[in-house]
Formats: sequence, C-alpha cells, structure tokens
Amino acid sequence: MIDLYTAATPNGHKISIALEELDLPYELHRLTLSDNEQKEPWYLKLNPNGRIPTIVDRANDDFVVFESGAILMYLAEKTGQLLPKDAKERSRAIQWLMFQMGGIGPMMGQANVWYRYWEDTYQPAIDRYQNEVKRLFGVLDGHLNSREFLTNELSIADIANWAWVRIHNWSGVDIEPFPHLAGWVDRLAERPAFQKGIKRPAAEYEEDDQANKFVKGARNMLTK
Repeated sequence: MIDLYTAATPNGHKISIALEELDLPYELHRLTLSDNEQKEPWYLKLNPNGRIPTIVDRANDDFVVFESGAILMYLAEKTGQLLPKDAKERSRAIQWLMFQMGGIGPMMGQANVWYRYWEDTYQPAIDRYQNEVKRLFGVLDGHLNSREFLTNELSIADIANWAWVRIHNWSGVDIEPFPHLAGWVDRLAERPAFQKGIKRPAAEYEEDDQANKFVKGARNMLTK
C-alpha cells in the first residue's frame, strides 16, 4: 500500500495515473492547496519543500519520496514497469521526463499564473510564456511524428508530459497547430488508467462552475 498526498494538479495527476497504470494499491490523501495545507508542519515533515505530490511506501519501511519526477522513477524502478529495459531507450525516456520537469511544467505553470491568476494583466509576460509553451509543443510535435509514444513504449515520460499538455487551454495555448501532439494526447486519453488517474482527485478547473473558485484559490497560494 502506498499513501499518496496530492491535489488536483498536473503534477499530482502524474502520480495517480502511474499508480493506476501499475495497478498498485494506494490510499489517496487530498490536500487543500488554497488553504495552504501543504505548508502545515505535519506535511513539511514528509516534504520539506511544501509541495505536492508526496508518497509514503508502506511496504518499504514507510519510505518517503517527494518531487513528481523522482516519484515516477521510484515507482518505475520498484515495479520494473514504465521504463524501457533497453539502456538507450531508458535514457531517452528519462530525457523526455526531464524535458517535462525543466520545460513543459515550469513554462505552462508560468503561463497559467500570468494568463489566469493575476488580476492585473501584463501582456508581455503572457506572450513570453505562451510563446515558450508553443515552442516546446513544437518540439514534442516533431518528435511524435510517426510515433505512438515518446519512446518505443509507454513510459513515465508520456505520463509526465501528458498530464500537463492536456490542460493546454488553461494556459491559453491552442494545440490544433500541433497535430501529432494532439493525436498523442487523444490516444493516451483513451487509456482507462489515464481516465481514472485524472479523477484522483478530479480537477475543479475543468468544471465551468468551479473554475472561478479554483482561480481565487490559486491567487491565495501566490500571495502566501
């Protein structure tokens, strides 16, 4: 059994998707980010960075892992799944995982902040981050030409990138100019584990009547 401390964000959904794909039993603990529950002392003992997600592997002496990329690698190595066995393909999967960790996630995150969360509009910042997201989408689109996955099989790299790219509208970026990327997003969205994972927990920002509430909560996080 694994304890998953998480919230309805792309970084959180990476782990719930992976756990569903791996068919690992886990207990979900949802943190309310808008109330800054992730900054409470009990949670900081697990994750000193005060972010989600974090897992506790009860089967491994209650071993704690934080940072979504590190958790994905831990789960893949624990199970021998979602990372290619071939050394070169394994390296390629890790490269595309790092592409998400260092590029897609931070740039889409900043696009979300400037496009969605700040009450005052500063167009140069919006343009800067949306344009960088588009550039990164172009990299993925070119790589996915004639490919089903980012490597020769489904891996943690696909999970990590997909969890972010799927919310492109939230960043104000159209995916239509990137047909190979859009097709990849649609294909993975058909997988039962991906469908389950993005509802563990379900994202408020995907429901029209909850989106404004989510934005207000995000603003609260940004000011603390």
